[in-house]
Amino acid sequence: MHFSDILREQGTTVSFEFFPPRSEKASGDLFRSVAELQLLKPAFVSITYGAGGSTRQLTHDLVLRVRERTKLAVVPHLTCLGHSRADIASLLDSYASAGIGTIMALRGDPIKGPSASADPGDFRFASCLVKFIQEFNEQGSHPDPRGFAVGVAGYPEGHHATPNRLREMDYLKAKVDAGASFIITQLFFDNRDFYDFRERCHLAGIRVPIIAGVMPITSLAGMRKMADLALGVRFPAPLLRAVARAGEDDECVRRVGLHWATEQCRDLLDHRVSGVHLYTLNKSTATREIYANLGVKDSTALVG
Repeated sequence: MHFSDILREQGTTVSFEFFPPRSEKASGDLFRSVAELQLLKPAFVSITYGAGGSTRQLTHDLVLRVRERTKLAVVPHLTCLGHSRADIASLLDSYASAGIGTIMALRGDPIKGPSASADPGDFRFASCLVKFIQEFNEQGSHPDPRGFAVGVAGYPEGHHATPNRLREMDYLKAKVDAGASFIITQLFFDNRDFYDFRERCHLAGIRVPIIAGVMPITSLAGMRKMADLALGVRFPAPLLRAVARAGEDDECVRRVGLHWATEQCRDLLDHRVSGVHLYTLNKSTATREIYANLGVKDSTALVG
């Protein structure tokens, strides 16, 4: 489904993110989660793409499986680092043929370790990928005359590779000017960071919808991993105090994390955010409990 159709139907969106499973068991677990979360009627679900295209085929296959086996609108991630124009064109052709209407265009991370390649590919920045997708659209290769809608990433707390926050906003504006029609943010834990980011986008002349990325903390181990993967993420002192009170009891930590994420979502929706994007880690429990805490059964009521 094209993002403009999603926005027209739902206004404020609530969406979920999944990543490609690497085993048959993980695949079965994921589709059980997808079946449970489908009942919440999300506006769309996104599928991530590994560093340097390391999950390229897994992502592609999962996108098509979710598209074929569910009624969910699927938004594939597509990263450009290490890829040629031919690589990207092939994926776009496949997604267009499958009726996929929206793509998340990202620069991505390079592969690390022995298998890493020094070849950056044909694209240096996400803005180059956005421009390429628009060129693909202009060729009329998509069954929808509008072609693909394109989403890009935003970083309320700043991108670790761009410490100059003014230049960082210039880079985001370049992605929007190249044709991006919405932004999904990196996770954050203090909504004030998001509201400040949204205001700075407005001052920079960025007028596309900005969707807030929220990830509930479900364990101490998960929190530490989150700090490693989302470099620069800030854990506010009140959240750290609440986690400290929970001690080593993972169930108590999980409850603290769910309460915090629920309050984030409530506050964001009260402030008329364009959308909330929940990072599910391929599990349904935390997302379903957030909905229950908010007193709703599905996204229709959540954004009503």
